[in-house]
Amino acid sequence: MRDIWADIDNILIDEATLQARVKALAAQIESDYADQDDLLLICVLKGAYIFLSDISRSLKRPHSIDFMGISSYGKGTTSMGAVQIIMDLKAPIENRNVLIIEDIIDSGQTLNYMRRNLMARSPASLRICTLLNKPARREIDVEVDYIGFDIPDEFVVGYGLDFDEIYRNLPFIAILKPAVFAHLFA
Repeated sequence: MRDIWADIDNILIDEATLQARVKALAAQIESDYADQDDLLLICVLKGAYIFLSDISRSLKRPHSIDFMGISSYGKGTTSMGAVQIIMDLKAPIENRNVLIIEDIIDSGQTLNYMRRNLMARSPASLRICTLLNKPARREIDVEVDYIGFDIPDEFVVGYGLDFDEIYRNLPFIAILKPAVFAHLFA
């Protein structure tokens, strides 16, 4: 059996730091939406599902949840640029206060596409919350309302983020050893 822990180069953000930041983000979200009756969290699958779960449990206010599957990575380590919706929302968002919950913003292509797509559906408001932000990789400037952590230009896994559908279950954000994905560049 594969030892996924052996594939980790180093831990970038430990579990305690992650959980503390999630609670702080939830408090900020609660404050910003204090005068709103409606809040819909849209989780970008698959990478943001753990982040969404922890944000949702940290919010004391009522909210609902929906999911979108968006892809721009395929099996590689960098965005392919071509964005596609793999799974759409189950209900309309017209006149709703929408908060996108994303795992990582890299090039900005995915969030730019998603934001334009959702704005065309006439929400009352639309904000973006990302756990991780890689400003060094940005190709398209996307306004982000809530950022968990700015990180360096490294390929990271854990806390929902994967490489080839592995490592999502790690309770921290880690840098993957380059040898694990070197075959993609051979």
